[in-house]
Amino acid sequence: MIIEIRANNCYSFNEPICLSMKADMRNKKLSCNVHQEKNFSVLKTIGIYGPNNVGKTSLVTCIMALKHILLNKGNPLIPNIFNHNVICEMGVTFLYEGKKFAYDFKYDTKKKEYLYESFAEIIKDQYGNEKEERWLVLDTSDKNFSFRNNELTTDMIKLVTKSNVLFHLIDTGNSPTIDKMKEILTGFANKIDVIDMNNIPIEHTITLMKNPNSLQKKIVDFIKNADLYLDNFEYVDQEEVKINVPLKPNEQVLDLPEKLMDQIRLVSTYKGKKVPSIIFDSTGTKKIAAMASYVIEALEQGRILVVDELDSSIHFRLTRAIVAMFNNELNTDAQMIFTVHDINLMDCKRLFRKEQIWFVSKDEEKVYVYSLADFTATDGVRDTSDIIEKYRKGFFAALPEPELIKSLLSFKVNTKKEFRDDK
Repeated sequence: MIIEIRANNCYSFNEPICLSMKADMRNKKLSCNVHQEKNFSVLKTIGIYGPNNVGKTSLVTCIMALKHILLNKGNPLIPNIFNHNVICEMGVTFLYEGKKFAYDFKYDTKKKEYLYESFAEIIKDQYGNEKEERWLVLDTSDKNFSFRNNELTTDMIKLVTKSNVLFHLIDTGNSPTIDKMKEILTGFANKIDVIDMNNIPIEHTITLMKNPNSLQKKIVDFIKNADLYLDNFEYVDQEEVKINVPLKPNEQVLDLPEKLMDQIRLVSTYKGKKVPSIIFDSTGTKKIAAMASYVIEALEQGRILVVDELDSSIHFRLTRAIVAMFNNELNTDAQMIFTVHDINLMDCKRLFRKEQIWFVSKDEEKVYVYSLADFTATDGVRDTSDIIEKYRKGFFAALPEPELIKSLLSFKVNTKKEFRDDK
């Protein structure tokens, strides 16, 4: 589970930001929203609010970039365009198999070199005190190298290029520590799924629907329960599909031309009549079908689901139900991080703890990432406060202030002027 994501000079972020999933257990309210293991307390969900184009998607992109780097699938990091600095910094603290670890690195995007890496296990005693046990510090700028058990020497490191993170460059068989570090970091990264609700492929659901099992049944139940008018949802043989209606040309959200027949074989049943989902179902229902496999798999296998624009084309009661599934006490180790605009979810009385609601805002100088928990009773924000109303009034910032009326007035003025000129 993710405990903390750190970034500096990455994408929208020109200064250091930190997104934290730490739970403040001084407050016992909605304790079912917290995963507790070996003295560590981690939030099961967080929702991130803010206007368009301020940096919410950049947080999601940071997590995706981290996953790619840890799994040796390339480095997509881009420095902030308003900085002259070419060095991106990222870090993550996470829980893996009951232990807490932290990994940080610096990457020179111009030279395409890793300048710094550190990896540590964070040990917590029964009194809540934490200490770091450093496994690795690799600082090529300051020539500072240290390794647990002295398994690697400075001379060995000098022979290694800087083109990748260390555990993907060396033969881990010669270093049990680096081998274990690789196992932990890749194991953690493999548990992360990142999806964009505005461009979510159905392919994952199709793959799981092809093989009848308990997971498939739960996916079907999820889709059926999300659409009260749907009797069934299944993947059928090609000869069972009869197409009498052309595909809707304006629906590109689930467009996979090379697997079009697979999509057509996904069939919805309404009042006993089977119809291809891609033709007859709404965009919202298609998105539900596409995300169902990710949600069910996360809950069943203890995965980390990161969703950009969770409420895109989805009814607010359904998005609330999905969040509640992750917050439920029956969920023991799955986690969801999502961006959202739907203020109906901003409910600190029945759905969220304060530290589960986050905001992204920006001014001319930088992007700000902060939690509702940063606002205390002294600021007039309590668990009993009407958070939605306070947000509407701009109390927490992270709220757009559109001046579209100016566009309308400008349009009216220009139209009248053109009319006079024509006369």
